[in-house]
Amino acid sequence: MKVLFLCTANSCRSILSEAAFNHLAPAGMHAYSAGSAPSGVIHPMSLHTLSNAGIATTGLASKGNEAHLALAPDYVISVCGRAAQQPCPAYFGSSTRLHWGLDDPAEVQGSRHEVEAAFAATLAQIERRLQVFFALPFDQQNPAQLLPQLLAIGELP
Repeated sequence: MKVLFLCTANSCRSILSEAAFNHLAPAGMHAYSAGSAPSGVIHPMSLHTLSNAGIATTGLASKGNEAHLALAPDYVISVCGRAAQQPCPAYFGSSTRLHWGLDDPAEVQGSRHEVEAAFAATLAQIERRLQVFFALPFDQQNPAQLLPQLLAIGELP
């Protein structure tokens, strides 16, 4: 199974999602990430947060959707807080599209401790959602049958 996490800049939420997914995923599942307007750099606090959680950051990069033209993901999951109504690019074909909106921790203003806490909370929310995702009976039901459960994951705090 291939999962593509999309966000605008591909520097925070989609990067955290990709890395956490690959850290927690059972064999046979792999995640990727991209952005519709990639910043070209990963937010330093994303890397800091992942490292603090013991999650590998090797190979992570901010890249555009075009980097995955040939990927044919099974699931495309947008994670921007305000992107639920934005269409996924047509070239992701018949992928099941989901929206798991997350507030952008990079927008948090405050002390270093407050910013670190926001990034850590975002990662924790992603991990909670992924645990539910991994527990779904993918071998017993097709994506259409799982769709209500897949969509509900995006509502988890």
